[in-house]
Amino acid sequence: MSTSLKIERQNGNVVKALPGEDHITGFMAYLATGDIPAGFKSEHVQAMSSIEAAEAAGIIDHTTGADGEETPAAWGLRVIHYHLSEIYRLNPGVSLYVGIFEKPTGSNMTFAEIKTVQNYAGSRIRQMGVWCGDRALSEDDLVTLQGIGDNLAESAGELSIIYAPKVDSVQTLPTDIAGGGKNRVSVVIGQAGSGMGAELYKDAKNSAKASVSGLGVVLGLVSSAKVHQCIAWVKEFPTGVSVPAFGDDTLLRDMDRAMVEQLDTARYLFFDTKTGQAGSYMNDSHTMDSAQSDYASIESVRTMDKAVRGVRAYIIPELGGNVYVDADSGQLASYTVAYLETVANHALEDMERAGELSGYKAEIDPAQDVAATSTVDIVIKQVAVPVMRHVRIKIGFAKSV
Repeated sequence: MSTSLKIERQNGNVVKALPGEDHITGFMAYLATGDIPAGFKSEHVQAMSSIEAAEAAGIIDHTTGADGEETPAAWGLRVIHYHLSEIYRLNPGVSLYVGIFEKPTGSNMTFAEIKTVQNYAGSRIRQMGVWCGDRALSEDDLVTLQGIGDNLAESAGELSIIYAPKVDSVQTLPTDIAGGGKNRVSVVIGQAGSGMGAELYKDAKNSAKASVSGLGVVLGLVSSAKVHQCIAWVKEFPTGVSVPAFGDDTLLRDMDRAMVEQLDTARYLFFDTKTGQAGSYMNDSHTMDSAQSDYASIESVRTMDKAVRGVRAYIIPELGGNVYVDADSGQLASYTVAYLETVANHALEDMERAGELSGYKAEIDPAQDVAATSTVDIVIKQVAVPVMRHVRIKIGFAKSV
């Protein structure tokens, strides 16, 4: 036999580091005690850099016996493996924290574990996915989730919560639960109607069929998008889901279009198709706030959160420092005002340079009596980067152009 050389390329799983912290993501789920991997029973939250790392920690799709025979893992564990796989597929550079907790007994759900995951990550998580595929959607749960989000924001742990509940019937989902300032919560009702998503739905053991959801896809898209970008941007964010469906396994193509539009108006998230365009895409980037809110979309919340974190980082070092007043007028000295406005503007300048804002301005009223209150009020105005959700084209024949 003649001499030869064969080189086999290997995937070294070298994750490309992404700049900044906008991609830092959390995923959490509740499982029966017996289904929780051993490592997660003692350490409920762990950082995962790849699907291989998740599998090494016990998040597996199947087990292999001594005879090489493969046996499916616990169903809930397989669902988590599926969602993590989708996150890594869409954003290989994601920084992911995974939390697996014991399923609460009874109907009471506090979602306090969201704080546990965020605290473990040092308040660095920007978007958190919560899978509750066997728990029916309720407005009370959304209010609770919003309360968790508000509480975290007060302690400098701002994040967006993407919730995936059980969809008993897409036809009977409530259409009037959006509003009331629920801007930190989005609800995913879509899932894949083919491939592993459909297979897992068919394998669900309970007669009511828990929803698998497309939560992993949504988290992958959000974590890969810049804060000002809408995940429904057709050119930039295809889902990779070939057959869109809903959480009760109803296929999008079998739904009346009026019903699909009603679900969109109700501010749910699901996979949609575009006439003349292959593939599927997000229907929008809704939060469960009202459509008229400044924070009706995930990108609006993420942009504001980033601005708040940036301004906070620059201003905190100034706390406890001196300010100067004009001896004649008693107003803040012009150089003090200019300095503080410049400091407040630094973070927004960085965001504008990155294309995340159209403009900004920090203003300080020099007439405020800081000597009496020890408080400086700063007013910051931001000009957002709008999203082109609709295009109207007028076309017709003419004698000349």
